[in-house]
Amino acid sequence: MNKDALIIDERWNGGGNIADRFVELLNRPIYLHLFERYENDWRIPTLSHQGPKCMLINGEAGSGGDIFPYLFRKAGLGKLIGMRTWGGVIGISRNPSLIDGARLTVPFITFYETDGTLTMEGHGVDPDIEVIDDPSLMVDGGDPQLDAAIKHMLDEIEKNPYVPAKRPPYPDRSGMGILEEQK
Repeated sequence: MNKDALIIDERWNGGGNIADRFVELLNRPIYLHLFERYENDWRIPTLSHQGPKCMLINGEAGSGGDIFPYLFRKAGLGKLIGMRTWGGVIGISRNPSLIDGARLTVPFITFYETDGTLTMEGHGVDPDIEVIDDPSLMVDGGDPQLDAAIKHMLDEIEKNPYVPAKRPPYPDRSGMGILEEQK
């Protein structure tokens, strides 16, 4: 939570969960700071990140792996970097196994917006910054999408760094409450 920036890598996310709680945690505002007379400062909530964020996505992410970047973008948390997600926000459980152990998946869930419109089913979530997974660049451990995300976060840290509130002097508690000139 104290890093200058976050890169959330959700590539190859096969789903299974709706990531609304992750988006809420990534989007927590600071309400106030606590501080001891001579010691530490804490922010409330203690688990919140205020710096820039981005998310890596690819075509191997689907279902909950489509919804997480969709909600990340909808919450305005940062740029999506990589390739379009799979687009299979379909819910594929409750399907029986075949006699040979194979599985047949039949879609039975999708979602719609608060205005009643359907959105990404069959298409997925498009990146804000498209970076192709070029296998020739990944042979020796390279990761062009991660490299692009790192560059983007370094630029964002320089342009829009998180600047915490300046700690005031500890208040004079010799009277009743805090003196007017200390507010």
